Amino acid sequence: MSLRNEIENALARYALAYDDGDMDGVERVFGETAVFTMKIGDGDLIGPLNGREEIMGLFRGAHESQTDQRRHITTNLLIDEIDEKNVRTVSYLLITSAENGALRALSTGKYEDEWTRSGGNWVLTKRHIALDLPY
Repeated sequence: MSLRNEIENALARYALAYDDGDMDGVERVFGETAVFTMKIGDGDLIGPLNGREEIMGLFRGAHESQTDQRRHITTNLLIDEIDEKNVRTVSYLLITSAENGALRALSTGKYEDEWTRSGGNWVLTKRHIALDLPY
């Protein structure tokens, strides 16, 4: 499998796990010492959250508060290979919501990620999400 396919699969694993409420699956995508930040529009920077446990606290809380069915769609993936075990990626994000028979686009944004190959899988070591609108 090519590097591109491996990274696309890792991004898809994250999105599918979150959308299915599989927080253990989301957790497996983050490295143990990962760092997470997020900025929504012109708002303040959220984070940095340090370590998988702190990151997952945010993700679990956010998911529990959502009553709709979210879908995270990732596209326009660019990969910058640092070496055979580390890459940087940038990709676009579209978040949709289905609820009460209606479909809405909630937000768009950009993922800026750093990945490390660990045990045959790619795990996030750093993620910054820049959302255009609140979700």
